[in-house]
Amino acid sequence: MPRHRTGGARERSRWRGPIGTGPAVVLSVLVLAAANLLLHSWTGPLRLVTAVAVSVLLLGVLRWAGGTLADAGLAPGTLARGARWALVLMGIVGLVYAVGVLLPDTRSLFEDRRYDGMTGSELAARVLVVVPVGTVLVEEVAFRGVLYGLVLRARGPVWATTVSSLLFGLWHVLPSLHLATAKPALTSVLADSALGSVLAVVGAVLFTAASGVLFCELRRRSGSLLAPMGLHWAVNALGYVAGFLLR
Repeated sequence: MPRHRTGGARERSRWRGPIGTGPAVVLSVLVLAAANLLLHSWTGPLRLVTAVAVSVLLLGVLRWAGGTLADAGLAPGTLARGARWALVLMGIVGLVYAVGVLLPDTRSLFEDRRYDGMTGSELAARVLVVVPVGTVLVEEVAFRGVLYGLVLRARGPVWATTVSSLLFGLWHVLPSLHLATAKPALTSVLADSALGSVLAVVGAVLFTAASGVLFCELRRRSGSLLAPMGLHWAVNALGYVAGFLLR
């Protein structure tokens, strides 16, 4: 028993910082609310710089609360394992996309009118720069790194997964506002109407929240943020490739 108390005291001491967990979570959410508006209003280098700045700021909030890179899933000792997980997941997603695009019955699910005027150089920029920096970096650091680490500290993995995933779903309200008209497969079902747009947004939020649960579980099982980062990049970047090929 004395050893247990000493370990608990050591854990609390390690997490002691100028601000507590609750204020750190609230501050992180406020930063993300502002970042959501900025990242979907700005394009080009400004958007990328903002994404990096927000990621660094959120890691700073975690550090301010007494956390470390390990609490964000970025401990150096876990990176090799996380990279192996990421590579396997990327291969699986690539296979799923390839099969989906090649099969006539599922091909329409990958069509997207937003890619109609895209050039090869624009595709490369999105896959190699915009997605990994402007999307994956900031979202994974925010939701599976800082927020997950903060809530995990206070309430455990179930609460950490729940809070992170719900906020991740809400994060996608803005980018899904025109989803019903951009995706032919959705337009044919929901029609080009206000109700269809609302249903598309709700569906996108629920889907991304469920995806967030999977990303959190990957973070927990691998012990590294690289695992959900790899899956996240593959889903988004290879989705661009599929949509580009089906223009």
